[in-house]
Amino acid sequence: MYVNLHPQYSESAAAKEAAKLVQSCVHCGFCNATCPTYQDLFDERDGPRGRIYLVKNMLESGQPNDVARKHLDRCLTCRSCETTCPSGVKYGRLVDIGREIVDGTGDRPFLQRLVRRMLRWVFPYSRRIGVLLGIGRFFAPILPRSLRRNIPPRQVVGDEPAASPAAARKMIVLGGCVQSAATPRTNSAACRVLHRLGIDLVEANEAGCCGAVSYHLGAHDEGLEFTRRNIDAWWPLVEDGAEAIITTASGCGVMVKDYGELLKNDPVYAAKAARVGDLAKDLCEVFDDEDLRVFAEEADKSRTAVHCPCTLTHGQNLGGVLESVLGKVGIPLSKTKENHLCCGSAGTYSLLQPAMSERLLERKLAALLVEDPEQIVTANIGCQMHLGSRSTVPVKHWIELLDVRESS
Repeated sequence: MYVNLHPQYSESAAAKEAAKLVQSCVHCGFCNATCPTYQDLFDERDGPRGRIYLVKNMLESGQPNDVARKHLDRCLTCRSCETTCPSGVKYGRLVDIGREIVDGTGDRPFLQRLVRRMLRWVFPYSRRIGVLLGIGRFFAPILPRSLRRNIPPRQVVGDEPAASPAAARKMIVLGGCVQSAATPRTNSAACRVLHRLGIDLVEANEAGCCGAVSYHLGAHDEGLEFTRRNIDAWWPLVEDGAEAIITTASGCGVMVKDYGELLKNDPVYAAKAARVGDLAKDLCEVFDDEDLRVFAEEADKSRTAVHCPCTLTHGQNLGGVLESVLGKVGIPLSKTKENHLCCGSAGTYSLLQPAMSERLLERKLAALLVEDPEQIVTANIGCQMHLGSRSTVPVKHWIELLDVRESS
């Protein structure tokens, strides 16, 4: 798919990159078969192939428009299409660039700009989220059910183990933003469970949001500042021999693994970012390499449905790893359907595209509950909160199933 780049983009590295990505598409349409928004709306412009054409038109005309903005906004960036694509098109990267170009015009309606700016002002900061959650929980008894069910209950975190001797294995853990405020038990449980395997988790206090919230909302420079801050916070620990950088939210994991690519042209951070990206691992990757027999007798053996997030399956190409880990400790897994489809959370998507998000959520819950499991587990905070807001059974982070000593 040839792109005749408009002269106004002749000096834009991002536009040139987008043109190359567009040219790798052979417009076969296989992607539409696994695209959640296309399967819901059956509009070519709401499938990957159609959105690629919209980006192509912007690059050639030099005129981003409301039509392109509308359909790019509707994309979940679930990257299911990347798993399907026979040509290996890096669609997620292309959509990010397309959104940056569209928002660079400044023509987005004022109310939309305000809402997106507020999301960027709140979500990357755990303290701000914590304050809002506290207010929401205080007023929950008088809120309408439609609002109340979106407020996660306060969690009992439990004590974390003392650090092991200096010779113990050490890994860095990303504290994150939303997860650290809404479900703090996740990292606490990971710390306890890994401690039993002889691994200490260390969190750098100066680190925070991975940068995904701002970056995927088109504020690329702002998102990259978060990445640089995290690299600075982690680097002394990396130099001290940390074995890996662990993310317990798969959405953050995709972003951290991409640090090297995102900062490849930064003369100061390129080498460090590449090293950080190489060290990044999702929590399930760590357990996939460990002897888990110590958990076999005491793990939560409730019948469990696994929701493998898009960011784990398509973004990190780790489909099946989580199920394998849980299978090793003997947790009975219920059958599920349509595992490739998104639950509709997708970061801030559930707030910006609520109607589409709700339809996808209903479809996903029906697919997860087909065998009447006792609980659902997932590997991403956004999915956990989104599924939990409507599920008839408890929704947890999967690491909690191995943290039975603390919960018993």
